[in-house]
Amino acid sequence: MLSSSLLSSLRAARTSVVVTRNLAAAQKATDPIQQLFLDKIREYKQKSAGGKLVDPSPAIEKELKTELEKLEKLYGGGSGVDMTSFPTFKFEEPKLDPIDEAQQVKKK
Repeated sequence: MLSSSLLSSLRAARTSVVVTRNLAAAQKATDPIQQLFLDKIREYKQKSAGGKLVDPSPAIEKELKTELEKLEKLYGGGSGVDMTSFPTFKFEEPKLDPIDEAQQVKKK
């Protein structure tokens, strides 16, 4: 009896901690450092829309371009081939010769 009451009180305590944490995350941050952190995360999310680099310098863009050119040469990409997308595969059925039973009988 004592162990079951202890287990039920532990479950209740764990549930209250989870609810408290979720409510704290949903509310506005009271600490100015936390608020700055959240503002920066939201700003980064807006800037990175579309999968582009966030605030790239010309040197970084040039380096990205040269690396993509190296990959094109190394893995067979060419002009007009998007090396950032997953490749598509096309398998064709091999052409098989029909079995000629008449020739097999003659060989025997």
